[in-house]
Amino acid sequence: MRASQEDFERAKVQVKHLKEDPGNEVKLKLYALFKQATEGQCTSPKPGMLDFVNKAKWDAWNALGSLPKDTARQNYVDLVASLVSSQSLNQEKTSASDKKSEYENLVVTREGNITQILLNRPTKKNAINVKMYNEIMLALEAAGKDDSSLTVITGNGDYYSSGNDLTEFMSVQPNEIEKKIQDASVLLRKFVDHFIDFPKPLVAVVNGSAVGISVTLLALFDLVYATDKATFHTPFTELGQSPEACSSYTFPKIMGPVKAAEMLIFGRKLTAQEACARGLVTEVFPDSTFQKEVWTRLKAYSQLPPKTMMVSKQLIRSFEKETLHRINVEECAVLRERWVSEDCLNALVNFMNRKSKL
Repeated sequence: MRASQEDFERAKVQVKHLKEDPGNEVKLKLYALFKQATEGQCTSPKPGMLDFVNKAKWDAWNALGSLPKDTARQNYVDLVASLVSSQSLNQEKTSASDKKSEYENLVVTREGNITQILLNRPTKKNAINVKMYNEIMLALEAAGKDDSSLTVITGNGDYYSSGNDLTEFMSVQPNEIEKKIQDASVLLRKFVDHFIDFPKPLVAVVNGSAVGISVTLLALFDLVYATDKATFHTPFTELGQSPEACSSYTFPKIMGPVKAAEMLIFGRKLTAQEACARGLVTEVFPDSTFQKEVWTRLKAYSQLPPKTMMVSKQLIRSFEKETLHRINVEECAVLRERWVSEDCLNALVNFMNRKSKL
């Protein structure tokens, strides 16, 4: 049974009253289905490449091709119904827990001498948005000053982190692009500086797939433990971007220039065992015993004299800290240029098109 016009009108009202932003991917789907249901196949002229928002909307609508109006209307009604149902469940869970946190995208806990920073956007594969960048910096600042011995970063869900949340770029208007790029560059530089300067032993517990900056940052950790199901991917060239988090320096130093190029230039995805063999990962554990083995190890390490561990880390890192900061600045400058390149703009649009396909 096809959705009636009354169902369609009701869905339009429900969209306006959604209490949570469904995200850019879903909004593109809604826009495309609405236009297809009301106007039919896309015949509008294609917007310019720098008009991110309208270009993404046009591509999403155009991708529906000759989908019949009544089918688009039904799909629109079904999608809205699923959003309403999902948000109602989320609101019930929030009311039931009624627990406040200073972080929206992280869960920071303390057990014994260990501070854990949990990346907590599992429905987004722990993709890092601007707010999450700032929260991680705040959490690192707090952990660096507390009386714990070790700080651990891990992810909630199947992913450690899928890297940057690229959907944020799609909401930028053409007249805001220059400022957005400048702000993003400054944010990235400060973010990486926090890892370069972190005073205590820093441990990555890689619970699943890692992409982009969540991979490049690993070379700035002191220990990296991974489940055997983890993968490590830096698809910079595919996305029209260049390496960050000092990986243009640390990766060749750790694994040699040829192996580093295979990852950073050609986007070779590594298994956990391959990442370990190349020196990016300290040790790999079977997924079935991963959490138990890792945390047993870390709890034992956390009993070591904390000040001695800090002094030793700072001594090891002091010889190259200035170099890392300089490289961080240079990488961010190159990225500013890449972010306005045709390669990068095309890649962002293609990324959103893949995300918005039904």
